[in-house]
Amino acid sequence: MHRALITGGTSGIGAAFATALARRGVDLVLVARNAARLEETAEQLRRDFGIGVETVAADLSDRDDQQRVADRLEADDTAEGTPPIDMLVNNAGFSVRTELTDPDMSEHDLGYEVMMRSVIVLSGAAARAMERRGEGWIVNVGSVSAFVTQNNYSAIKSWVNSYTEALHVQLHDRGIHVTLLAPGWVRTEFHSRAGIKGSSIPGFLWLSPQRLVEECLKDMARDKVISIPSTRFKVIVVLARIAPRNLIHRLSGLLSSRRSKEG
Repeated sequence: MHRALITGGTSGIGAAFATALARRGVDLVLVARNAARLEETAEQLRRDFGIGVETVAADLSDRDDQQRVADRLEADDTAEGTPPIDMLVNNAGFSVRTELTDPDMSEHDLGYEVMMRSVIVLSGAAARAMERRGEGWIVNVGSVSAFVTQNNYSAIKSWVNSYTEALHVQLHDRGIHVTLLAPGWVRTEFHSRAGIKGSSIPGFLWLSPQRLVEECLKDMARDKVISIPSTRFKVIVVLARIAPRNLIHRLSGLLSSRRSKEG
């Protein structure tokens, strides 16, 4: 693996992927909205690890920007300064907390664009380019929240989980490895940006983004389709899958109630 493109690559899980891959000597293409922060992150990685880092300032809720990133994924001309990308990490995302009955659809629409449409667009572009070379890796960041029924974020991540497994089925015989990373609670800026304090979540359930990413990379190397970091969350997911749905509904209501009190 020579080069990876990471969306949401300047903070949280995306930044942890960038650092872990840079440590392994992988060149990077970082995608995020904030151009100044992108360049600051890129310069730090170049200085610390001696790797090449491209930056693409893009808002993945904008379809023109989605296409610009997709074009970079399909580009394959080192002579023109666009060397091929071997790995895509679809990480960009945010919490969608608007109520399902709210007449204002703006936050829902942003969620669909960033965490659903852009995932299809970018994964498709990456897969087409990787198929020509006969090898590649795609990681889509889902969530264990997909196994409960809290809100539209749960629904969106449920789609991501299902889509990624379907993509694996379609591409596995073409030399392209597809992995779903389904994290639980991770100590990043994600929760603070969403206005979630997380005080009701027991401390032992929190994971560091560094541990999360290292476990995901190990699972990728083993060609695992689903990466659920830590034994505690593997157990939680198994229990969520076999539990009666009415119990999941009650648990989801309890979690939502606590979140609304924190927020």
